Amino acid sequence: MILYLHGFRSSPLSFKARLIEERMAALGRAAEYQCPQLPASPREAIALAEQLIAPHGERATVVGSSLGGYYATWLAEKFGCRAVLLNPAVKPPRDLEKYVGVTTAYHTDAPFEFKREYIEELKALAVGRITRPERYFLVAATGDEVLDWREMTAHYPGARQHIIEGSDHGISEFAQYLDEVLAFCGVRPGDSA
Repeated sequence: MILYLHGFRSSPLSFKARLIEERMAALGRAAEYQCPQLPASPREAIALAEQLIAPHGERATVVGSSLGGYYATWLAEKFGCRAVLLNPAVKPPRDLEKYVGVTTAYHTDAPFEFKREYIEELKALAVGRITRPERYFLVAATGDEVLDWREMTAHYPGARQHIIEGSDHGISEFAQYLDEVLAFCGVRPGDSA
């Protein structure tokens, strides 16, 4: 099972989420992929993710983009599952402080409130040091305009790392890396249900 966790202000409509969903469907494995709309509350987002991962345990793979990568790290440590991190947020309590208040979602422009208490909820999910780095695959872009790729690589020592020269926070050429990501998840291009 692959659980995709989108980033802050994002949704299941994100480019990367849809690309994985389309590929899994083409392989006849759509039932093995989930990408829920995450609540703004980190505590609620993690509770939802835990509910979806629990039946699969360490057989699951969590793919997390940006803030979703922060969540994926915490979940991988808790469940012992694999995690693919796409330009993951490493210090979101610091980075998201400026968004406290009402903001909008990227794909719908729908307003939502990011409350001050969510900063504390994020702090509770911090993973100081990963264990079993072989469970992690980091994809980081040096051209990320939102987060520092050097913080990402330092936070995942010993993990498999694919550093993309240039690119952007959204990894707009993600289709080039899709097979590599899915292979880490245990899905090979020729596989089918």
